[in-house]
Amino acid sequence: MRIINLGILAHIDSGKTTTCEQLLHKSGVIRSAGTIENKNTHTDFLDIERQRGISVRSGNAVIEYKNTRINIIDTPGHMDFTGEVERALYAVDCVLLIISAAEGIQSQTEIFWKCIEDLKLPVIIFVNKIDRNGCNLENVYEQISKLSSGLFELNKAVDAGEKHCNVVEIDEFSEEQILSLCDMDSDLAEKFLSNKKINKSDIIASVSKNTLLCNCVPVLYGSAFFGTGIELLLNAIVTYMPTAENNENDELSGVIYKIEHESGMGKISHVRLFGGQIKNRDTLSLTHRAGGEPFFEKATQIRKIAGVNKKDTGLLTAGDIAAIYGLSNAKTGDIIGKMTQQHFYEIAAPLLSVKVTDGNPNPTQLIKAIGELCDEDPLLSYEWETSEREVLVKVMGDIQVETLEFLLKERYNINPAFSKPTVIYKETPSKSGKGFEAYTMPKPCWAVVELKIDPMPRGYGYSFESNVREMDIYTRYQNHVQASLQETLKQGILGWEVIDFKATLIGGQHHLIHTHPLDFFVATPIAFLRALTDACSQLLEPILNVRLTADNSFVSRIIGDITAMRGTFDSPVMSKGEVIVECELPLATSLEYPIKFASMTSGKGKIKSQLKGYAECPLELGQTTPRRGIDPLDRSKWILYRRHAIQDKT
Repeated sequence: MRIINLGILAHIDSGKTTTCEQLLHKSGVIRSAGTIENKNTHTDFLDIERQRGISVRSGNAVIEYKNTRINIIDTPGHMDFTGEVERALYAVDCVLLIISAAEGIQSQTEIFWKCIEDLKLPVIIFVNKIDRNGCNLENVYEQISKLSSGLFELNKAVDAGEKHCNVVEIDEFSEEQILSLCDMDSDLAEKFLSNKKINKSDIIASVSKNTLLCNCVPVLYGSAFFGTGIELLLNAIVTYMPTAENNENDELSGVIYKIEHESGMGKISHVRLFGGQIKNRDTLSLTHRAGGEPFFEKATQIRKIAGVNKKDTGLLTAGDIAAIYGLSNAKTGDIIGKMTQQHFYEIAAPLLSVKVTDGNPNPTQLIKAIGELCDEDPLLSYEWETSEREVLVKVMGDIQVETLEFLLKERYNINPAFSKPTVIYKETPSKSGKGFEAYTMPKPCWAVVELKIDPMPRGYGYSFESNVREMDIYTRYQNHVQASLQETLKQGILGWEVIDFKATLIGGQHHLIHTHPLDFFVATPIAFLRALTDACSQLLEPILNVRLTADNSFVSRIIGDITAMRGTFDSPVMSKGEVIVECELPLATSLEYPIKFASMTSGKGKIKSQLKGYAECPLELGQTTPRRGIDPLDRSKWILYRRHAIQDKT
């Protein structure tokens, strides 16, 4: 049986989950399609998903249709849960992109399209909600054509008054459509120029070939709510989407794209296998995405999961997707076996943080619960702030905070209190700087470190190199310097992560007798923070690229708002009674602006935002944060702490 691994992507409220329900129904998996209104959908089965009517976690579904198994990953459309989409892309080979005929191209649609293009994934576009009054399908098609020049319509909506309430499959393709295929397909072009008859099978073959090459994008219209066009969509998926390669005889290779926890069963690892096969009781070699040494876990059980339904299989073969139990130390993104291809693509990063407490001065249960939730969502991360007796969690937005609160209450019986989200700043050296530390007393110890740091362009990240000879500092100790530096840069002079710099080990020394393996972990943070002080650490704030679309009458108010938020903007573009303003806004000043903008335009305005990067920010306009833990620049206390002579009571 063929296997197709399909991700479903869409902007929120485009009808993605409803479409998935209809695919399950039309293929015979379920007797009747669930609806969001009735709170009985199969891929949105969490209580919070059914209460809110939105997806917050990716959901699995399995369809068998025309001798093809379609593994579906239904992803959330809200920007707060973009990480779920990011992880689904680890596992799929193709995408169904759903666009609302009523709203057209929206902000998340554009973000998802860039992912699809960058990853070179074959895609089908389904224009949903054609039953909605006032739909302008020509306008929607024009918007989509700006995404891709390779669109190819497979059906057309039948106009009945103000509604397009039905669709008809295209049997007779226009000369314009054939010519568009000829531009992609030399064989078809030769046949056309030779005046040979081109029949429907030739068109289907050409569309299929060029869809797999990502030159062609099939487009279908329908209404998931009424089930209109769903059978044609199913046929298109089976006809045009790629079959997963069956590399059972290859070396074991897979990726964990999702982690869940189940009461009584423990951790569930959702795996896409690229090579080899896994059976119950197999011992697997895993490597964390961030790197490090492989570790080993035993697969105790293998199941196919579709919504709340689970089926024991005992076997996972290459090309397929299944859930594996027993991998207690696994994390989302872990590699199983050998990494054979690039599985990762980053869409978003958390820009906000919240403090959470359960009122307990020693919240071990809270920390454990949040740790499990962070295993499920790598974009979440947390730190325990000893001084405040609070947990600091990085998040994407308010809806994600609401989801965390719900999960902590429902799953762990914890009643948390969250602070208001605050912006996550960064810092960077504003010039070159040097730092030196000689940790030679009290013996036995000996680690001398001299570091130089240089500022690099925005977006550079961090790099490390060594100009020190092996005879001065053994290679293993130089590796300790690098590892310690990686940990230390999480908190700079201003309390934020240090980015966009190059660190060079320019001097230092070990001692044949007195050096302890951990001495360089004591000396390196002191040397680095001295270098950062010498380099005059500069505060950075997140900057958003924002596009605002509204009626022409709002142009002066929009420009006034942008100026008040310390933003910059390009010349407004006016067309067909609308104004489009492209601008750059600091996140700190524009957090509440989407609410204000929606109110100002009575909900008719459109706003699209995406992180551009980080830019310099004057200290008086930004925010520093207190150091967490012992400060390495308090040298005496730091050494006592690292030698376990005192505890961290800050």
